[in-house]
Amino acid sequence: MTPTRARGSGLRELTRRTVRAQIAERAIALFIAQGFEETTVEQIATEVGMSARSVFRYFDTKEDMVVGSMLESGVRLADALAARPATEDPWRALRGALDVLLDAIAADREGSLAMARMFASTPALRAARRQKHAQWRELLVPGVLARLDGGPEETRGLRAAAITTAVLGCVEVSVTRWSEAGGTGRLDALLDTAILAVRE
Repeated sequence: MTPTRARGSGLRELTRRTVRAQIAERAIALFIAQGFEETTVEQIATEVGMSARSVFRYFDTKEDMVVGSMLESGVRLADALAARPATEDPWRALRGALDVLLDAIAADREGSLAMARMFASTPALRAARRQKHAQWRELLVPGVLARLDGGPEETRGLRAAAITTAVLGCVEVSVTRWSEAGGTGRLDALLDTAILAVRE
């Protein structure tokens, strides 16, 4: 690929990401204001000044407009896990890495609370989130596996998957409880309590 073609390809990808982000932002605002099921793709398209057909060039489903960026969050989480001290056990390392997500929630508390409530009231979104969490698990398992000592590789792989799945489940339970309480209390404390309960 020539430098000029490479720059053109990079610019197109940047433009696509920017448009995706704009569509998702407008869509989520509509979902929160009037309900996920009640909002049509046509309404979203009108908000962003394009046709419904054009919107579907950027997103396969309405659900993806909400959870599409979660894969990027999973990559950041995996990077945070890799950056944790090598002496930390998998549980402590995963918990420390999750501060990346907790900080993002704290930075936009009201928006995060509205999103959590929308997930709680929308089965289709919960299912889509579970699919994204499965992708997160695949991203995180190698980092967890590297922190496990002893035993056959197959057993270590099972342990790594189990630990990662348990911690992600604790995240979901904690955020749900936090949203049910109207965002009062400390989400990090809820998460710590949930993880401790699983480990006991």
